[in-house]
Amino acid sequence: MEISEVQKIAHLARLSLSDDDATRYAGELNNILELVERMNARDTDGIRPMSNPLDATQGLRADEVTETIDRELFQSSAPLAEGGLYLVPKVID
Repeated sequence: MEISEVQKIAHLARLSLSDDDATRYAGELNNILELVERMNARDTDGIRPMSNPLDATQGLRADEVTETIDRELFQSSAPLAEGGLYLVPKVID
Protein backbone atom coordinates (compact mmCIF):
# COMPACT_ATOMS: atom_id res chain seq x y z
CA MET A 1 0.00 0.00 0.00
CA GLU A 2 1.35 3.38 -0.98
CA ILE A 3 1.60 6.35 1.37
CA SER A 4 -0.74 8.30 -0.90
CA GLU A 5 -3.40 5.59 -0.45
CA VAL A 6 -3.09 5.81 3.34
CA GLN A 7 -3.41 9.60 3.18
CA LYS A 8 -6.48 9.30 0.92
CA ILE A 9 -8.12 6.84 3.33
CA ALA A 10 -7.27 9.10 6.26
CA HIS A 11 -8.83 12.05 4.42
CA LEU A 12 -12.01 10.07 3.73
CA ALA A 13 -12.17 9.08 7.42
CA ARG A 14 -11.57 12.73 8.39
CA LEU A 15 -8.32 11.85 10.17
CA SER A 16 -5.28 14.04 10.27
CA LEU A 17 -2.05 12.12 9.71
CA SER A 18 1.50 13.39 9.59
CA ASP A 19 3.79 12.12 6.85
CA ASP A 20 5.67 9.99 9.41
CA ASP A 21 2.41 8.39 10.62
CA ALA A 22 1.28 7.74 7.05
CA THR A 23 4.61 6.05 6.27
CA ARG A 24 4.39 3.89 9.41
CA TYR A 25 0.74 2.93 8.76
CA ALA A 26 1.53 2.08 5.13
CA GLY A 27 4.24 -0.32 6.33
CA GLU A 28 1.95 -1.90 8.92
CA LEU A 29 -0.88 -2.30 6.40
CA ASN A 30 1.53 -3.88 3.92
CA ASN A 31 2.57 -6.38 6.61
CA ILE A 32 -1.08 -7.25 7.27
CA LEU A 33 -1.86 -7.62 3.56
CA GLU A 34 1.23 -9.82 3.10
CA LEU A 35 0.06 -12.06 5.95
CA VAL A 36 -3.40 -12.35 4.38
CA GLU A 37 -1.82 -13.30 1.05
CA ARG A 38 0.29 -15.98 2.74
CA MET A 39 -2.76 -17.35 4.55
CA ASN A 40 -4.78 -17.41 1.31
CA ALA A 41 -1.96 -19.31 -0.41
CA ARG A 42 -2.22 -22.23 2.03
CA ASP A 43 -4.06 -25.36 0.93
CA THR A 44 -6.93 -25.88 3.36
CA ASP A 45 -8.76 -28.64 1.50
CA GLY A 46 -9.82 -31.36 3.89
CA ILE A 47 -9.28 -29.25 7.00
CA ARG A 48 -12.37 -29.03 9.17
CA PRO A 49 -13.23 -25.49 10.38
CA MET A 50 -13.01 -24.94 14.12
CA SER A 51 -15.17 -22.66 16.24
CA ASN A 52 -12.39 -22.43 18.82
CA PRO A 53 -8.67 -22.93 18.14
CA LEU A 54 -8.29 -24.72 21.47
CA ASP A 55 -11.18 -27.07 20.64
CA ALA A 56 -12.78 -25.99 23.93
CA THR A 57 -16.46 -26.13 24.72
CA GLN A 58 -18.54 -23.65 26.64
CA GLY A 59 -19.58 -24.90 30.06
CA LEU A 60 -23.23 -24.04 30.44
CA ARG A 61 -25.09 -23.87 33.71
CA ALA A 62 -28.53 -25.35 34.20
CA ASP A 63 -31.37 -22.97 33.41
CA GLU A 64 -32.93 -22.70 36.85
CA VAL A 65 -34.92 -19.96 38.55
CA THR A 66 -32.68 -18.45 41.23
CA GLU A 67 -34.66 -15.37 42.21
CA THR A 68 -38.31 -14.44 42.12
CA ILE A 69 -39.86 -11.00 41.95
CA ASP A 70 -42.66 -10.06 44.33
CA ARG A 71 -44.92 -8.29 41.85
CA GLU A 72 -47.51 -7.35 44.46
CA LEU A 73 -44.86 -5.65 46.61
CA PHE A 74 -43.64 -3.53 43.70
CA GLN A 75 -47.14 -2.70 42.48
CA SER A 76 -48.24 -1.66 45.96
CA SER A 77 -46.19 1.54 45.55
CA ALA A 78 -47.48 2.26 42.01
CA PRO A 79 -50.12 4.98 41.61
CA LEU A 80 -52.37 2.68 39.55
CA ALA A 81 -52.13 -1.06 39.04
CA GLU A 82 -54.76 -3.59 38.08
CA GLY A 83 -54.62 -7.31 37.33
CA GLY A 84 -50.84 -7.43 37.60
CA LEU A 85 -50.38 -4.54 35.15
CA TYR A 86 -49.26 -0.96 35.70
CA LEU A 87 -51.85 1.55 34.48
CA VAL A 88 -50.40 4.69 32.91
CA PRO A 89 -52.04 7.80 31.47
CA LYS A 90 -52.83 7.79 27.77
CA VAL A 91 -50.28 9.93 25.90
CA ILE A 92 -51.29 9.31 22.27
CA ASP A 93 -54.83 9.90 21.01
